[in-house]
Amino acid sequence: MPAFEKPNFSYNFRVGSQLNALRAHRDTAPGRSIMPRSADQLVVASWNIANLGLHERRPKDYKLIGEIISWFDLVAIQETNNNLSGLRGLAEEVPDSYRLTFSDKAGNNERMAFIYDSDRLEILEETGEIAVPPRWKHVIRIPGSTQKFNGFDRNPFLSAFRVNGSDFEFGIVNIHLYFGSESSKSHNRRFMEALATARWADLRRSDADAYTQNMLVMGDFNLKKADWGDPIWEMLGARGLFLVPHSTYVGGSNINDDRPYDQVAFFPGPLMNAVSSSGVFDFDRGVFSTLRKQRPSGEFLAYVRYYLSDHRPLWVSFGL
Repeated sequence: MPAFEKPNFSYNFRVGSQLNALRAHRDTAPGRSIMPRSADQLVVASWNIANLGLHERRPKDYKLIGEIISWFDLVAIQETNNNLSGLRGLAEEVPDSYRLTFSDKAGNNERMAFIYDSDRLEILEETGEIAVPPRWKHVIRIPGSTQKFNGFDRNPFLSAFRVNGSDFEFGIVNIHLYFGSESSKSHNRRFMEALATARWADLRRSDADAYTQNMLVMGDFNLKKADWGDPIWEMLGARGLFLVPHSTYVGGSNINDDRPYDQVAFFPGPLMNAVSSSGVFDFDRGVFSTLRKQRPSGEFLAYVRYYLSDHRPLWVSFGL
């Protein structure tokens, strides 16, 4: 995963002012509110934090990212580099009760990570990367294509959690599906990875020996269209996969407002029935207001992309 180009200009900001701006944007801007963490709500997010461990982020950048992380009980993070300096830097700027778990590196030198509040959640026994048996190469197919499925570029990462003091348990699968390019071959490959993930989760949730039947799949699907009128999502839906509608949707899940790559998906059952609200938080519209006025749009976005991220956090809350 190549790093974005570092901006060739500097911008000095006061951390306290930007933290206040983020909170104000969350609390007062129409459609931006995030379900507050509470005893009767579990708030979970997914965030592709661009090239975490490759960009030369500073403590003040991690403070802003960490502020947003602290609004959630658990966050699935994509684009964590094999170099753990970024994840360690972020861990320094979240409350002391937050803990990390992450996978080994895979395609693009990436790890998958979860950061969660141990005062709220207990990590359970089952955790690890998802791998599929070789025979699936003959099962995962795209109609009209002879292209074969050869496994994941970045294996999805699974961990199971329980809400402290309750019997609310669930498995969460963190995914960052293959992208490659805009070619049909790359498109087919990431589609097959999505189908393999859906098939795996569907089979596990219906297996009496599975650790949990409550299964949540979230992350960067790298699929452009996210509605049931699209053949790709109809095939995923045939496996029972359900996409959560964004009740506070304010644009794309990226800062350019043109991609719905990040998704939260469920299967019918108690976990899906517990969904109370969801949304995308456009942090990029809440920070660096002076820079936005001083610099052309492209330079502003390049600064946000490098020091914070090019993706926005996608979140969902569950009533307990």
